Amino acid sequence: MATAPVQDAYAAVYADFRWQVPADFSWAEVCCARWARDTPDALALIFESEAGCRAQYSYGQLQRAAHRLSNALRSLGVQRGDRVALVLPQRFETVVAHIAINQVGAVAMPLSLLFGPEALEYRLQDSAAVLAIVDESSMPVLRGLRASCPALRQLITIGGSPQGEQELCWMAALQAQAARFKPEPLSAEDPALLIYTSGTTGAPKGALIPQRALIGNLSGFVASQNWFGFDPEKPQQQSNAVFWTPADWAWTGGLMDALLPTLYFGRPILAYQGRFVPDRAFALMQRHGVTHCFLPPTALKAMMKAVPQPRSQFKRLKLEAIMSAGEALGDAVFAYCRRELGITVNEMFGQTEINYVVGNCERLWPARPGSMGRAYPGHRVAVIDEQGKTCPPGVLGEVAVHRLDGHGDPDPVFFLGYWGQAAATQAKFSGDPADSWCRTGDLASMDAEGYFWYQGRSDDMFKAAGYRIGPGEIENCLIKHPAVAMAAVVPKPHAERGALVKAYVVLAPGHWESESLVAELQAFVSGRLAPYEYPKEIEFIDALPMTSTGKLQRRVLRLAEEERAHARATLPRFANSPPAYRPPEAEYQAAASA
Repeated sequence: MATAPVQDAYAAVYADFRWQVPADFSWAEVCCARWARDTPDALALIFESEAGCRAQYSYGQLQRAAHRLSNALRSLGVQRGDRVALVLPQRFETVVAHIAINQVGAVAMPLSLLFGPEALEYRLQDSAAVLAIVDESSMPVLRGLRASCPALRQLITIGGSPQGEQELCWMAALQAQAARFKPEPLSAEDPALLIYTSGTTGAPKGALIPQRALIGNLSGFVASQNWFGFDPEKPQQQSNAVFWTPADWAWTGGLMDALLPTLYFGRPILAYQGRFVPDRAFALMQRHGVTHCFLPPTALKAMMKAVPQPRSQFKRLKLEAIMSAGEALGDAVFAYCRRELGITVNEMFGQTEINYVVGNCERLWPARPGSMGRAYPGHRVAVIDEQGKTCPPGVLGEVAVHRLDGHGDPDPVFFLGYWGQAAATQAKFSGDPADSWCRTGDLASMDAEGYFWYQGRSDDMFKAAGYRIGPGEIENCLIKHPAVAMAAVVPKPHAERGALVKAYVVLAPGHWESESLVAELQAFVSGRLAPYEYPKEIEFIDALPMTSTGKLQRRVLRLAEEERAHARATLPRFANSPPAYRPPEAEYQAAASA
């Protein structure tokens, strides 16, 4: 059960917090080596696959395997600063790879299993990765890219049969090496991770993440997980937390919000290799005693629709905290979790470049439904205008994070820059380099008590008949209807009004598209929101385009509407709804590449 809310302690916690960043710091040491020395038999990883395979691994086992892989990487010529690609799911070998790469001073570049050949090729070429560690399912694609990626000297495969001298079996690579290794000394400023991210235009950009960024994530992680099983009054007390997230470990959400912080605190994390299924997610958490988790809004919405009364089916849930991020949660899901799980979801906001900077902590300050929370301790966050000036309370602007915290000390959460793109790095900041704000591209307002109220990406906002439309509020309203599983709102070009509000809807099981349902949904929204916000058109779709991190890609739908308008394609199926749009595979790949 969730801990009962206490009085608002935010001001005191925020004011008292100070960063402590050592000059020498490495992820491999703090997430594995120290636990392997002190408590080698402590549980580090619980593994379960969709096929039913289960296993458990200790910190000692993790460290010994990482030492062997570090030796293998050195023998293959991997040097300090080299980029090593990982195309792997949630599994033991993925954790081993991250620790081993860090130990040799190389830079890990995780890549999603959902990436197509073009997305993989671009990242491998741009980063000049020298080696890739892949599972059996991805091996054929990587083999096909070798000719176009000349820097890629070696492949290590988990499963399958290696072909040629430039491919090596994981088991053979480790068995040939010693289980002792002297890690490369690293500083807090040294790079650790290269994650490619992109906005709405241009090629993906590689955000180079330093070792210190993990420290910068920790205040938000602990707060969003209601102190992660620790007692703020008894800081030496052992935590009994067990963590899980369905988020892909190839992304910031799965890696920096889940895997690495959990290991930093010496606790076990559940690795599930398989598709996300709502009732299976509840069963997993019950079976493995999960206490803390990161569940993206898309996952929670699916769970709410598929399992409306989870506590009656899964009575042994031990949940103490749920963090959610990536999209606005909405009050419907917020209320569901409070009512059915006894948990107040702590929403969080961050980006790959500056992660875990805003959010809630129900244990120490009250969460407000619909708010993304307050600036986490150690981060100076504000809403700024186009000139870089701080907006007054209640005024919409762009969320930005200052390089210096409230005490004037450097905030360790910041990325080092975009790989090979100095101009793009400079454009991310506003003001003097020593006294600058990092712009996020996300719009919000901040109230007098420091709560941020998210309005959407600056590129997701649009005007219809002169009114400024934020799609999140309309989408949140739509999913409250029992017939709606998921919804996306985008502008449809219109000659007279500039744009019409259009909704794409994925129906919940047991519901079917019809003219009457379109009218019912329109009335449902117009009766709850402003008259200009209800969708003038509704289109039913089998699935919404998502990135591999579970974020809705409105851009794909928006571009499709623009292409339709340009082609003047009007073949309505219903009086106020055109034929169902199902983005082709190429568009899904483009979305996943973002």
